[in-house]
Amino acid sequence: MVRPLVVGVDGSDAGFLAVDWAVDAAARHELPLRLVYASRWERYEDMTPGLSLKRPAGEVLADNIVGAAVERAELHHADVDVSTQVLGDDPVSVLLRESDHASAVVVGSRGRGAFAGLLLGSVGLAVAARARCPVIVVRGDKAGLAATHERVLLGVGDSAHDSEAVRFAFREAAVRGCTLDAVRAWRCPAHETTGRPLHAGDPERRHEERASAVLEETLKGTAGEYPTVRVRRATVEGPAHKVLAHRSAAADLLVIGAQRRDGRPGLQLGRVAHTAVHHAECPVAVVPQPA
Repeated sequence: MVRPLVVGVDGSDAGFLAVDWAVDAAARHELPLRLVYASRWERYEDMTPGLSLKRPAGEVLADNIVGAAVERAELHHADVDVSTQVLGDDPVSVLLRESDHASAVVVGSRGRGAFAGLLLGSVGLAVAARARCPVIVVRGDKAGLAATHERVLLGVGDSAHDSEAVRFAFREAAVRGCTLDAVRAWRCPAHETTGRPLHAGDPERRHEERASAVLEETLKGTAGEYPTVRVRRATVEGPAHKVLAHRSAAADLLVIGAQRRDGRPGLQLGRVAHTAVHHAECPVAVVPQPA
């Protein structure tokens, strides 16, 4: 069974950008596109029977938003199979249920109800943190949104837990025909160099060599499955969340793994993923990793 690419639509500018990005992705991967609108409009409508023959205003708004999203998708790629769903329910709950049967869920960087100054809407953040499939937050500058850099950026964390994110990044680079930049950030604790100026370079070298070993170990299996993908490996000193946010300015997609943590419901976003979905200069794919 082919799993569709699901997009949460809400009528916002960011939501329509998410539709644009998703229909391009659906065309590349030859996937059906599913546009989902969810809102509890019935809370704010007079639902008393017999008082009015008019459709609830919230329902009319939902149909108009979904209709505009369908038109936008068809203008981009008329050959993509597009379906829609309008539900009177909480958007987070709906998109989390959709994630059980989706290849990925795509959300905009801000919703219609976001306050000025918020960098990611509450719906997008909750879905990225808890969905059971990859979630793409569509954000960034024009170059990143238009995929003009021809680069996918992969943040490599713990080699034992990054397999799904690595496969996702390789698949994206392969279908786009672009370069995969795999980056492992490393840091040397200050106490390892304090008071040993003559050997200050040794601890840094050990940490860099360890980062290189983790990077090679993480990539080696999947790289063999995608021999046509050109991979650029880099180990960079610095906090991972800052390194990846900076490098995202030269990427079309940033891919990050997020681990499920025992004893906590759903997927918890760590500092790296949280920073990325708020500050990256390109769309961000948050890929859940098995426990």
